[in-house]
Amino acid sequence: MEATELSGAPADRQGGRSAGRAGTVWLRAEPARTRRATPLTRERIVAEAVALLDRHGVDGLTMRRLAERLGVTPTALYWHVTTKEDVLDLAVDQIFGEVPLPAENAVVTDNPAGDPSVAAGADWRDDVRTLTAGWRAAMLRHPWAPSLIGRPMLGPHVLARTEFLQSALVRAGFTGIHLAVVTRLVANYVIGAALTEATWRQTDDPEVRADARRHLVANVATYPTLIASGHLDDAQWSEDDLFLRGLDAILATDPGVLTATEPGALTATDPGALTATDPGH
Repeated sequence: MEATELSGAPADRQGGRSAGRAGTVWLRAEPARTRRATPLTRERIVAEAVALLDRHGVDGLTMRRLAERLGVTPTALYWHVTTKEDVLDLAVDQIFGEVPLPAENAVVTDNPAGDPSVAAGADWRDDVRTLTAGWRAAMLRHPWAPSLIGRPMLGPHVLARTEFLQSALVRAGFTGIHLAVVTRLVANYVIGAALTEATWRQTDDPEVRADARRHLVANVATYPTLIASGHLDDAQWSEDDLFLRGLDAILATDPGVLTATEPGALTATDPGALTATDPGH
């Protein structure tokens, strides 16, 4: 932390601000805290930011609105965060902290984030299922989050859970580029599933989805496969069931098959293997 100027604003900022980039908040030391009747802390800022994001979305979060909720001036925020990008980075990491990690029948591992819930279970697939189910649930509680996951993810909660995911995949036998591929496959699947479901939920009108299904049924000659598969039919498949079955399809990947092939040469998964099992088995 550099010395402050006589103006009272942080020395490395003009007017208390500086041009911010996503992810840089994790690369700067947190400023020393000043004394207040109710201290303004980074934790308070993040908690209020998450509440604002839940209500108004990313576009509705402004530094002025955030300051008003906290009962401070916008300038006071800049002692703790540099820009809105900092606030978004911190908010995303905060909701990752809501994602539970397996602890039952587990051996606690070293965890630099200090999270006592980080532990490895006996079955790597169960560990991945628990992690991803919690991740999806957290993003559905905070529907603004999936659109921000592509930012640099350097927060302690994000890194702890990414470390846990990869350690589970390593126990399965994935290494090198194949570990990177399956990690991305799992992450993109969870983010995509949550983003799609959250978008539907934001319509807040069950008739919209019902109308979409009726549109398909009215055009059976054009969309026979979609109708037969139950596409957009909530009565046939629940979102939870589809998510778990999709995840199991990914986790059925054999590390030996991946390591034996070049890009484009992978043998397709046997559909019979998927239809013969229930989610989680």
